[in-house]
Amino acid sequence: MRNRWLTPNLIVLTLISLAQDAASELLYPLLPILLTGVIGAAPLALGLIEGCAEAAAGFTKLIAGKRSDAIGRKPFVVAGYGIAGLGKTFVVLATSWQLVFFGRITDRIGKGLRSTPRDALIHDSVEKEHLGKAFGFHRTGDNIGAVIGPGLALIGLALLNDDVRAVAKWALIPAIISGLLTLFVKDNFVKPVKLEKKVKVVTPPLPSKLKKSIAILVLIQLTNIPDALLLLRLYDIGFSTRGVVLCYMLFSFVTVLAAFPGGWLADRLSPCLVYAIGLVAFAIAYVTLGITQNHSVAIFAIALYGLFPALTDGVGKAWIAGLSEKEHRGHAQGVYQASMSFAVLGAGIWAGLLWSRNGVEIPLVIAATGALCGSVFFFFFHRFSD
Repeated sequence: MRNRWLTPNLIVLTLISLAQDAASELLYPLLPILLTGVIGAAPLALGLIEGCAEAAAGFTKLIAGKRSDAIGRKPFVVAGYGIAGLGKTFVVLATSWQLVFFGRITDRIGKGLRSTPRDALIHDSVEKEHLGKAFGFHRTGDNIGAVIGPGLALIGLALLNDDVRAVAKWALIPAIISGLLTLFVKDNFVKPVKLEKKVKVVTPPLPSKLKKSIAILVLIQLTNIPDALLLLRLYDIGFSTRGVVLCYMLFSFVTVLAAFPGGWLADRLSPCLVYAIGLVAFAIAYVTLGITQNHSVAIFAIALYGLFPALTDGVGKAWIAGLSEKEHRGHAQGVYQASMSFAVLGAGIWAGLLWSRNGVEIPLVIAATGALCGSVFFFFFHRFSD
């Protein structure tokens, strides 16, 4: 058994995610203004696009995770990052919301192909007691890319006179780099011994405790409105394009600082408790953004919101990984991440339908209430569970 948790595979996978996130997060804060300002789509289209994109990722995660348990992880990682780059190309060249929809779906299918096999590969690369640190380290790399991306967007906006479409095209450069780095991933997957044709291999069912945890997390995820609508809220209350990109950069920077400590705490306390703390940050940030028109207060809320992915994303994956066994590790991650993505589709639709673009933004207040209820449940679940 290895004593080191910072393995070469974990480092390479983190660098790949860093480059891909630089591409995604360069493009993402520009997406609301590209859709509603340049193309002229309604907020419902933005919520629908992001929700469907996450659902497409979720469906693909479900398939990819299970198949990677049978044939290996690397093929899905390589294909996933390549397809994501293709999807970004469609988005930056789009002249209608339908083409943006197609591009985002393609991008997220790539994400779905790579995510669960990659997370299973991370699990395969480190010892179980270090899962929180490993996923926290990977999440930190993700969000360093998410700081670099908006930084590049700001430079582009300054150099290209706020030409959103021209700047968006810059996202293709880190996307290509990310795809090339996948060639250096080493798959430590061991192919199962081929059995006689008459012997039927039955995939063991997921443990009931694992399924219960996934169900609860998904229910709470129904309050997680796509971040693109949060950025639209900033536009709605008067932030400039550069101001929105700066806020998104701040959000990602906070996540960078908190992701690894969040994983470290999950290893020492419990993923359930750390996740609950993340939901508290979510609730405060959402209700603040929902009711304020003050820019300084909104900036504070966006910074606070940065704690939410830091304390829930990698922590949630480590939580599910810790409840799964080797023979269904990829499948477990697939079910979890797919279900969470489908929940975001629901959140995107109901939030887009209720979005008003003036005064108090009711969807954000509703989402905050749901997250607060979830955090209270997890605090008690942590206290009274075995």
